[in-house]
Amino acid sequence: MGTKKDVISELFKRCKKSNNFVFNNELVKQVCKEYNFGNPFDATKLDNTSKFPQVLTNEDYFIIHLGQGNHKFVKGIDKGFHYFEKIDKNNIFDWKYQRSILNEFDTSESNILSVANNQRIIHDYLYEDIIASPKVYNARRTKISFSYFIGNENIQTKNLQMEIDLTMELNGIITVFEGKNGFPKDFAVYQLFHPFKYFRMLKDEKELDIKQITCCYVLRKKQKNTSILRLYNYTFNVENDLGSIKLLKNAQYNLIKR
Repeated sequence: MGTKKDVISELFKRCKKSNNFVFNNELVKQVCKEYNFGNPFDATKLDNTSKFPQVLTNEDYFIIHLGQGNHKFVKGIDKGFHYFEKIDKNNIFDWKYQRSILNEFDTSESNILSVANNQRIIHDYLYEDIIASPKVYNARRTKISFSYFIGNENIQTKNLQMEIDLTMELNGIITVFEGKNGFPKDFAVYQLFHPFKYFRMLKDEKELDIKQITCCYVLRKKQKNTSILRLYNYTFNVENDLGSIKLLKNAQYNLIKR
């Protein structure tokens, strides 16, 4: 049985041979079938560079999604993936809490954000106020069409489907969230950029009175019977530039059972 890396390597090989780096889901399904890889819908999802086949690393390409079942290999991994910044020791906190039976039972991405919210960690981190009352909107999917730049390359998306794990709003400041298990060294910037762009368009079209848009990446790693949470809050200096991501702040919370 083939692996995701095998499938992506073959896709890249065919695109490079034809000198056309755009490919679609039909080709993905075909290659998955040839390699006996059972989940074609997951084949093109690479959320950190540790999942890259060697050929992408060597050739310096990564995958972006264009919508309507189309994808593209784009040159310049450093423009599409961002290293998580080191957390200063002054921003590492022990967080005492009453443990729920569900905290460690469910390791899904949505549960990561639920734990951070229920234990008021997000409130302390974003608002420096554990009794702040932001409006909370759970995971949702939507479609959007827009253009943006990766370096000097213009990218056009059409009916691109994206999923936002969680959204919070307080005093006109919107924060979108992405949650992951483990502590990868980097992440695909589009995971934050697409939701950022969605709300930026609503702001520009004056459909919403938005003062600021930020994007919060939450990582969780289990250790024995507890968890460590790392939070990274970003924005984008240039609304149409994937590579303009900027860290606002980061912190680590060590959950300690009372």
